[in-house]
Amino acid sequence: MTVTPLAFDAPDLAARLDQCTPEQLDALDFGVIGFGADTNVTLYNAFESQAAGLSPQRVLGQPLFTNVAPCMNNFMVAQRFEDAQEDNSVLDATIDYVLTLRMRPVKVALRLLSNPGGSRRYVLVQRQPR
Repeated sequence: MTVTPLAFDAPDLAARLDQCTPEQLDALDFGVIGFGADTNVTLYNAFESQAAGLSPQRVLGQPLFTNVAPCMNNFMVAQRFEDAQEDNSVLDATIDYVLTLRMRPVKVALRLLSNPGGSRRYVLVQRQPR
């Protein structure tokens, strides 16, 4: 039996990512940043590390929205996670975005995932083809 790789737009993706091994996360063709309620990064896959030019050692344990990706510390990204936590609601939103930190502007799609009571939240990053 073969396992179908996870797609950026797969349903119920947060729960499925929670079950992945680090090797499975590293095999994905999109960036995965997992973080806790304190916003400290707990998962950072190989695709995102290579695309962003940041090593896991530099990112893991750091606050996502202040130290790792302050360009996401706004109402479009960080505030949505805060609102979902405050409302105890599911967050599953995909938005077009432009990353600007440490690089020339890069158009991406971000998928924001959070489930009430979940131990981990996710920002998924899909780079747009050139």
